[in-house]
Amino acid sequence: MSGEQTVRVAGEQPYDVVIGRHLLGRLPDMLGGGVQRVLVVHPAALAASADAVREDLLAHGYEAYVAQVPDAEEQKTAQVAAFLWGVLGQAGFTRSDAVVGLGGGATTDLAGFVAATWLRGVRVVQVPTTVLAMVDAAVGGKTGINTAEGKNLVGAFHPPAGVLCDLAALESMSPHDFVAGLAEIVKCGFIDDPRILELVEEHTALLRDPAAAASSPVLAELVERAVRTKARVVGEDLREAGLREILNYGHTFGHAVEHVERYRWRHGAAVSVGMVFVAELARLAGRLDDDVVARHRSVLTALGLPVTYRGDRWEQLLTAMRRDKKTRGDLLRFVVLDGLASPSRLEGPDPTLLAAAYAEISADPTPAGALLL
Repeated sequence: MSGEQTVRVAGEQPYDVVIGRHLLGRLPDMLGGGVQRVLVVHPAALAASADAVREDLLAHGYEAYVAQVPDAEEQKTAQVAAFLWGVLGQAGFTRSDAVVGLGGGATTDLAGFVAATWLRGVRVVQVPTTVLAMVDAAVGGKTGINTAEGKNLVGAFHPPAGVLCDLAALESMSPHDFVAGLAEIVKCGFIDDPRILELVEEHTALLRDPAAAASSPVLAELVERAVRTKARVVGEDLREAGLREILNYGHTFGHAVEHVERYRWRHGAAVSVGMVFVAELARLAGRLDDDVVARHRSVLTALGLPVTYRGDRWEQLLTAMRRDKKTRGDLLRFVVLDGLASPSRLEGPDPTLLAAAYAEISADPTPAGALLL
C-alpha cells in the first residue's frame, strides 16, 4: 500500500477514515461547513501539537480553543468530562460547533463522550495518535468513561464526522505502547482477515521498532486492513446488536484484567492475554483446533506481548467479568473462534471449563513487567 488511503464507514451517519502521513491540514475539511467554534481536547504530552492545530484552525477562521486533560485512563472520569462541559458552556458552544479529540484511545473515548452528551450531540473529529486509537478507539462511534465499578460503563454511541490517522505521529511512541496497540490489529487478523497475521509473522522485527515501522508500507497496510475490518462491522451494526460483538474478541477477560490491576496494565497487553484465554476456552469446548490456539501464542509472543496472567486472581477476575457489557444477568458470554476468521459466541460455559482455561494461561504471581505498567 502506498500514499494516502481512505476507508468509508457506512451507516446512518457515514464518515471517512483517512490513513496517511502529515494529515492535520485535512482537519478543516473534515469539520465541514457551519462550524464556528472548535475545542481541541488533548493530554499534556501533546500540548505543542494541540497549539499547532489551534493556530491552524484560527487561520482558517474558526474560534478555536484547547483543553488539556490528564494522561491515559485517568482522563476518563465524570470529573474530567464535567470540566470539559464547563469549557464548552463558558465558550458558548452550540449544536453547530465541534470537538476534536487529539491523542490516544482514552482521549478519543473522552472527547467522543463529551461531544455526544453536550446539547445531546455535537460534531466530533478524531485525530488518534497511537496505534490502539487508530484501529480501535477512534473508529466506530463507541464513546465512554470509566467508573469505580468498571471500564466504559458510562457511554454513548456517537459516530465521528471523520477520523485522521496520521502515521507520522507514531514515530515517537514508546516501543511498549506501540506493541500493545498491535494487539488490536492481531485481533482483527484472528476474527476476520488472516492476511494480517501473515504480515505480522513476516515483519515481526520491524514491528517492534516504532520509528522504523511508522514510515513503512507494512504498518500502513496493517492499519488499513484493521480499520477496514472495523468499518465493515460497525457499518452493519453500530450499537452492538449482533455482529459488532465480534470486535470484543479477548476483551471480556482483558477488561477484567485491567479492572483487577486498577488499569496499570496497558489495554493491548490485557487483550493479548484475553485472546489466549478465549482461544483455550474454545479449544476446551471442542470448537477450536490446537494449531490456531498455538498461533495465538506464537504471534503475540513474537511481538513481545504477554500470553499469561498471574494464577491467584480467578475470583476477582470472575467478578469483574460478570460486570462485562456482554453479560446477560448472570450468564457470561464470550466471543470465541470456531476456526480462523470464524467468530461465534459461547454463552454460559461451565464453571469448570472457565477454570480450566484460566489454568492454561496462569503463571506465577510475579510482579508485572515494564510492558504492562
